[in-house]
Amino acid sequence: MNIQLSRIKELEEICKDIREEILRVVSKNGGHLSSTLGATELIVAMHEVFDSKKDPFIFDVSHQAYAHKLLTGRFKEFDTLREFGGLCGYTKPSESEHDYFVAGHSSTSISLGVGAAKAIALKGEQDSRVPVIMIGDGAMTAGMVYEALNELGERKYPMVIILNDNEMSISKPIGAISRMLSSAMASPFYQNFKKHTENFVDNFGEGARYMAKRMEESLKLITPGIMFEEMGIDYIGPIDGHNLVSLIEILHKSKDLKKPVIVHVQTLKGKGYEIAEGKDEKWHGVGPFDLDSGASANKSSDKSATQIYTEALLHLAKNNPKIVGATAAMPSGTGLNELMEAYPDRFWDVAIAEQHAVTSMAALAKEGFKPFCTIYSTFLQRGYDQIIHDTCLMNLPVVFALDRAGIVGEDGETHQGAFDISFLRAIPNMTLFAPRDEKSFHQAMAFASEYPYPCSLRYPRGSFTQTTLPESLPFELAKSQLLRSNNSDILFIGYGNGVGRAYESAEHLDFEVSILDLRFVKPLDEEMLQEMSKKHKKWFVFSDSAKMGGVGSAILEFLSREKILHVEVVSFEYEDKFITHGNTKLVEESLGLLPAQLAKKVTLLVG
Repeated sequence: MNIQLSRIKELEEICKDIREEILRVVSKNGGHLSSTLGATELIVAMHEVFDSKKDPFIFDVSHQAYAHKLLTGRFKEFDTLREFGGLCGYTKPSESEHDYFVAGHSSTSISLGVGAAKAIALKGEQDSRVPVIMIGDGAMTAGMVYEALNELGERKYPMVIILNDNEMSISKPIGAISRMLSSAMASPFYQNFKKHTENFVDNFGEGARYMAKRMEESLKLITPGIMFEEMGIDYIGPIDGHNLVSLIEILHKSKDLKKPVIVHVQTLKGKGYEIAEGKDEKWHGVGPFDLDSGASANKSSDKSATQIYTEALLHLAKNNPKIVGATAAMPSGTGLNELMEAYPDRFWDVAIAEQHAVTSMAALAKEGFKPFCTIYSTFLQRGYDQIIHDTCLMNLPVVFALDRAGIVGEDGETHQGAFDISFLRAIPNMTLFAPRDEKSFHQAMAFASEYPYPCSLRYPRGSFTQTTLPESLPFELAKSQLLRSNNSDILFIGYGNGVGRAYESAEHLDFEVSILDLRFVKPLDEEMLQEMSKKHKKWFVFSDSAKMGGVGSAILEFLSREKILHVEVVSFEYEDKFITHGNTKLVEESLGLLPAQLAKKVTLLVG
C-alpha cells in the first residue's frame, strides 16, 4: 500500500509532540518512562491502522500506553497522570471507552485477546473487529502467555499480536534478512501462494508433503519466529519500531490476513530522551526528576524498608551459606539485586514467573536450603496455588518477604498491597509476622532465617512510619510486645507499620491509651490477648491491610472462640473496595487513615 508522505510527516510531528508531553509530565509526576517513550511510533501506527473504539486495544501491563492515552482525548488531562483524582497510570475502561481492560499485572493480554476473539466470532463481527495486542518481550517470560498461545494456535482466531522487543533480545545478524522477508511473508501473494502450494502437494502424496514441509522449515529458520510458526501462529519481523512507514504497512497486511499473527517489533527504550535511551531498570519507573540532567527530585534521606531488608539479608547470607533467594523480574525493586551481585550462585531473578519462583524455592527448601522468596505483596497473589500446594502442604521452610505491603501510592488499584494477610492467614502451616521499624526488621529477619516452617513477613513501600518507638525485643514465635501500659480502658493494637500509626494517633489524643505491637497475626499471642482483655475493654486495630480476613478479623475470631464477649474491637484496616491511585498521604486522607483523623474517630467512639 502507498502512504502519502505528507501523512507520515504529520504522524512524525504527532510522535514528537507525544514524547515531549510524556517527558514533561513524567518528570513532574513520576511514572513509567523508558518503555512508553520507546513505544510511541508503535502506538501511533496502531491508531492509524485500527479503530480503538471497536477493535479491542489490549496493552500488556499497560505501563507503556501513555501515548494511547494522549491519542484518545486525554491530552488536556494528562498533566494529572498518577495524581490523586487524576488519570491512572494504566489503562482503565472507566476512564475512557478506548481502554478495553484494566491492566497492571503482566502477561494477561493474549488471554484477554483470545477471549475477545471468541466473543467477536460468536457475535459474527469478524469482518469488522479484530483484537490488537501489544505485549513487551519481558511479559513473554510468564507461562500464562504460552497457555493463551497454545489455544490460539489451535483455534486460529484473527488477532494481531505486536511483540514490542525493547531489549534487543533477538540477535542482530539475522535481523536484516528477516526484515527483508517479513514484508513478503505478510503479503497477499505469499499467503495465496502458500495456500495453493499446500493444496497442490496434498494431491501428490506423503513424499511431496514431506519435501514441501522441509523447504518451509528451512525458510522459517532464517527468521527468529519459528517457535510461533510451530504453534500455528504466523510470524512477521523483526521490524523497526520507529519507522512509521514500515509499521503502518505491516500492520495493514497483518490485519488483512484474518488469522493470528505475531508482529515482532524492535524499539529502543527511552527513545527521544538520550539520558534514558537503552538503559534497563533505572528509567523503567521513575519518581519526579530534573528533565535537563535526569537527576532525581526525591531528596528523602529516610532509609527505605527495602534497603533495610537488603542489609539484613546480606548479613544473614554472609554467615549462612544455606540462605538462597529469588525474585520475579524485580531485582532492584525488591533490593535483591545486591544479593545477586554478591552471591550470583545463590540468588536468582526468575523473570515474570511468580508461580515458578515459589515452587522452585520450595524444592530448594526440600533440599535443605533456606529460601527467601522476595516478591511484592500484589504480585504474590499470582503464586497462591504454589504457596498452598508446593510449600505449605509440604510444610517447607520458605520465607516469603513481601515488599510494598499496604498502600503503594501512584500505581493504584492493581498494585496496592492490601490482601496478603487475608489470603495467607487461611493457609495451614503458614506463620505471619511483621516488623515495625529498622531494628525490629533485623530481628524479624533473624527469626525467619532460623524458623523451620513456612512463614511470611511484610513491610511497606518507602520507609516505616517516622516516629520514635520503644526499643524492640528479639522475635519469639507468637509473642507480642507491650509498648505502653496504663490503666486506660483503651488498647491500641498495631501490626507492622501500623504500630507507628497507632503511636502517632495516640499523640493526638487528650487521654492515655495502652499500645501493643502484635508482631504475629498467625499464630496470635493468645496469652497476651487474654491478659489485655482483663484490663482494656475497647480495642482499636491499626494495620495496612484489608479489613476482611485481616488483623482485626483474626482478633475477633480469637475473642469469639474464647467467649470473651465484653471486649469491643474497631479495626482501622481497609474497607472492602479497591483503593485508587495517588500520593500515599492523599489516598490515606481520603480513607480517613491519617493519625489526626484516626484520633478523632477514637475520641468519638469512646465518648
